[in-house]
Amino acid sequence: MRKSLLLLLALVIVGGVLFTGCPGSGGGNTINVWSFTDEVPNALLRFKEMNPEFPYDFNVTIIATTEGAYQPALDQALAGGRRRAPDIFTAEAAFVLKYTQGEFANFALPYSELGIDIDNQLRAAQIATYIHELGTRPTDNQVVGLAFQNTGSGFIYRRSIARDVFGTDDPNRIANIIGPGWDKYLEAAAALRARGYSIAAGEGDIWQVMRNTATRPYVVDGRLYLDPAREQFLDVAKSLYDNDFTNRVGAWSDGWFAGMRGAGDRQVFGYLGPAWLINYVMAGNSGETFGDWAVAVPPVAFSWGGTWVLANNRGNAAVRDGVRQAIEWLTLDTSDTGFQYLFANGLLAEGAAKDAVASGAVMARSNGTLDFLGGQDMFDVFIPAGANARGDFFSAYDETISQLFNDQVQLYLIGDKTRAQAIADWRQNVADILDILPQ
Repeated sequence: MRKSLLLLLALVIVGGVLFTGCPGSGGGNTINVWSFTDEVPNALLRFKEMNPEFPYDFNVTIIATTEGAYQPALDQALAGGRRRAPDIFTAEAAFVLKYTQGEFANFALPYSELGIDIDNQLRAAQIATYIHELGTRPTDNQVVGLAFQNTGSGFIYRRSIARDVFGTDDPNRIANIIGPGWDKYLEAAAALRARGYSIAAGEGDIWQVMRNTATRPYVVDGRLYLDPAREQFLDVAKSLYDNDFTNRVGAWSDGWFAGMRGAGDRQVFGYLGPAWLINYVMAGNSGETFGDWAVAVPPVAFSWGGTWVLANNRGNAAVRDGVRQAIEWLTLDTSDTGFQYLFANGLLAEGAAKDAVASGAVMARSNGTLDFLGGQDMFDVFIPAGANARGDFFSAYDETISQLFNDQVQLYLIGDKTRAQAIADWRQNVADILDILPQ
């Protein structure tokens, strides 16, 4: 972090919670920002650095989502309305609907009430549809939150393995080998296995795709619903497991990272994910495989993750214009000095990574070439990926229900339960824990 940014930050650890703020924070010109990572806070400090005439300070509270700490603390701060209550707060894709469409949606201030010309700016910026779908409150059809990242995803694969097995590393040809659809993916997996490779690090790698390609949410009319796309995970994962098509390691494990650098039981052909997986996970863990990667269209279009930015309608009215400027700069500004252009082109700081952003208009005039991808422009894949991703299948219960489902899938894969028993036990667990009965 540069010295100029360090001068803006004072870091204090209080009870395991990280507070970052300016001296004298909490006054009439202070905007309280709550987030679960330092990404938005650091961006806002960059905004302040670029706009020295901006008459507001940022007082930042960062609480990690690990062990479920962020949401309860945020909920209490929103409901309490005290001096440290957020004026701006963030929510991750896994729980954003709680704050845009669920029980806490009444705290969200519509962008239009901040003075943002939301309809025209959405069109001008070409914001991916799923992003504003998830950020729209259905009771009044108001946009109350937008993400700044485009997490539409691709299939990120090793070029050398592609040439060895399929005779080409061209992304368009690889896309037609591993998809569209899961039958072609499994056919490719068989071809790779015959040559001593794994198509994925583990069966769980395809879960993000199948979870996020459902057409209906987990809860429909108050009842638990298992979408066919999610149910199909049982079958595709079982084929991968029984045929030894993966290294059978879990996401975020040592074995999962090992596959990125060409280590593990067998070399891993590819990973499914968005630009952030490339920039913040794979590139730093790739070792000697750096530069031997490319990205192609995945078997099925999907998104994974993202951070939505919201304003608190019970926040400090005296700083509302500053809240407007900050949120607009983060989510809708398409100029060369807007956050999204700087983010897309790796211009936020020295050595910053390029990333896919919510604005298709920004990405269309940005340079997405990466040395990690052998000079490929990742935006050629991620622009349409964002356009094809959907947001109508999320629910406010996704984190808990998905974990309960995966617990049962694992027992089915290793043969401890039948397919039918795994589904039945999942339904019972959801009923017991969330009091949501099956249809």
